[in-house]
Amino acid sequence: MSENKNILQDTHGRDHTYLRISLTERCNLRCTYCMPANGVPLSPKSHLMTYEEIYKIAKTFVDNGVTKIRLTGGEPLVRKDIPVILEKLASLPVELSITSNAVIIDKFIDILKKYNVNKINVSLDSLDESKFKHITRRHDFKKVYNNILLLVKEGFTVKVNVVLIKGFNDNEIIDFIKFTKDLPVVIRFIEFMPFDGNKWDMSKMISYAEVMTYVNNAFAEDKIERLQDAPNDTSKNYKIKNYKGSFAIISSVTNPFCDSCNRLRLTANGQLKNCLFSSGESDLLTTLRAGKSIEPVIQKAVLAKLKVRGGMDTLKKLQEPKLHNNNRSMITIGG
Repeated sequence: MSENKNILQDTHGRDHTYLRISLTERCNLRCTYCMPANGVPLSPKSHLMTYEEIYKIAKTFVDNGVTKIRLTGGEPLVRKDIPVILEKLASLPVELSITSNAVIIDKFIDILKKYNVNKINVSLDSLDESKFKHITRRHDFKKVYNNILLLVKEGFTVKVNVVLIKGFNDNEIIDFIKFTKDLPVVIRFIEFMPFDGNKWDMSKMISYAEVMTYVNNAFAEDKIERLQDAPNDTSKNYKIKNYKGSFAIISSVTNPFCDSCNRLRLTANGQLKNCLFSSGESDLLTTLRAGKSIEPVIQKAVLAKLKVRGGMDTLKKLQEPKLHNNNRSMITIGG
């Protein structure tokens, strides 16, 4: 370790207190914006972190200041040792949450409660069953929809992530907002982002400004309430007056929130990514298996973090395929 004790602070003064850990590259859905049509080469099992290694790496981060860990995938609940992983991580002084597609989450209600995993993010990109099938390449709409209702009923804090794609689900923006009228959920509209194999281009993206145009056309000005964003929040938050839930917009492309970023990502095969948009990775797992301290590797990765979107600080750069095609597919990064 260097003389700087805070290994999670970068050169721009950002402290990284939030770690997202991908547990698996496997998923029971095949969402088009996340996974290429032909799938992805999966890491051999021996290259993936075991539950002991996940715990050891997570503990190092917590010992150095991480206060929140979110488990992602793939679909984290398809991992067979998920109960053990939850038990191990729940022993750390950290807020534990999970992102899931909710296809099988009903089977895990009790264990999630047991280990105080109270905050659940669910991916749902359409309220139309046929469109859900088109984008996920699966027939699980009813399962997901009913499991969202079940999570709410069971007292979980639920956020629903909606990746907006022009000409596909932008006509559902208001339907999703109306979904919050009687349900205390947060609908989060996410700008379509470029990753390897997802055929991204700017013309498919619905921007923050465009979402708000839909909102302003559908609701009277005095009905739209701007909420206070939490520190380090990735979203701009709103609600419709007297609705039980709220909605938010994550504008990673048109209005990046890099100045307050406190996030790091650990892939299922033990690579640390200091930014979702960066193609650079730091190998923690090989270092750990060699019996060496991973703290210098973490610090070097954090210090190398660029100020904005992995160096793509303009929309022009973001539209250069060579600058983001070397990144992983979203499925192997972790949602």
